[in-house]
Amino acid sequence: MAQAGHRSGIRLGHILGIPIYLHTSWFLIFLLITLSLRTQFTSEHPGWTAAQHWTLGIVTSLLFFASVLFHEMSHSVVARHYKINVRSITLFVFGGLSEIEHDAPNARQELNIAIAGPLSSFFLAGCFWVIWRFVQGNQMVTAAAKWLALTNLVLGIFNLVPGFPLDGGRVLRGIAWGVTGNFMQATQIASSAGRLIAYLLIAVGVWQALNGNWVGGLWMAFIGWFLLEAARESFAQVALRDTLADVRAQDIMAHDIPTVTRDMAIDEYVHEVLRTGRRCHIVTGAGAPVGLVTLQSAKSVPRQEWTNTSIQAVMVPMEKVQMAAPEEPALSILERMQAADINQMPIVSDHHIVGMIGRDAILRVLQTRLQAGHLARS
Repeated sequence: MAQAGHRSGIRLGHILGIPIYLHTSWFLIFLLITLSLRTQFTSEHPGWTAAQHWTLGIVTSLLFFASVLFHEMSHSVVARHYKINVRSITLFVFGGLSEIEHDAPNARQELNIAIAGPLSSFFLAGCFWVIWRFVQGNQMVTAAAKWLALTNLVLGIFNLVPGFPLDGGRVLRGIAWGVTGNFMQATQIASSAGRLIAYLLIAVGVWQALNGNWVGGLWMAFIGWFLLEAARESFAQVALRDTLADVRAQDIMAHDIPTVTRDMAIDEYVHEVLRTGRRCHIVTGAGAPVGLVTLQSAKSVPRQEWTNTSIQAVMVPMEKVQMAAPEEPALSILERMQAADINQMPIVSDHHIVGMIGRDAILRVLQTRLQAGHLARS
């Protein structure tokens, strides 16, 4: 699955310069798959020892997730071929997620990036099938190869289901984009298909659970629920990007720049925040900006020390402050704020601070434009 996202989890390292992460949910699915494989191998090969059953279960599980990683790397390699940056790949409970910096600029690239994953799974299914059918003399190797061949085949087919944001949904979006010439309309078509597939999975899962297959039914319903939420979130992200596409920092920044001197006591600064309602200030020293202070950073000092501690002790030095240019897109600034967990950013032009922009200002513009668009359509 290839989409924009927020990376999190345990960092494993790099492959082709792309950071690889393990989400904490991966450990749950790894355990469940290993237990399932151990049970299957015990049933199919009762003559093996318990150590062989467990060892092959663990090795096959690891090879399965290596297959998922290969699937995601295929998306990423094609994306990078088109000069689209891949920030990371994360393995989690439902497989893998490639965090691609932005959507493809045209329908053909979208289609090629999306189809690369399922094709890679079919390629692996073929490789494991050859091992299963033609490698003789080692039952453990052929047993693992058989399971991996069938599983990669199912993985490839499942990802071709035309439900956004699955690969098949992105293939559908690429086709619809090519036909309609409208990215938003194509996204809406693919997202609607994704919600329909999700509702079908939930309905079938509930039906199976009510007819005795509790584990399989609830798992299918859970996958449906996940796809439903993913389809909604993915469409919301595209709608957000479309709504803020032409908004720049200079369009919504505040031109008045609140400043305080670096020798001001934290107690005095908190009173200044309460008086003005401004929660972020540029700190000056000898008439020049030396840092940035917020109400949150002031709160890092115990209340009883506010009177005797200057804001210089808690400010972020200017060289560490994230800044934006007046022409930078508001969406890019919002994404940087979310990644760094900050709410304000100075706007700098020709080495001078010319304004301030806050996350709340960007969100207000987003809300206003969405409401205006809704009124225009009604």
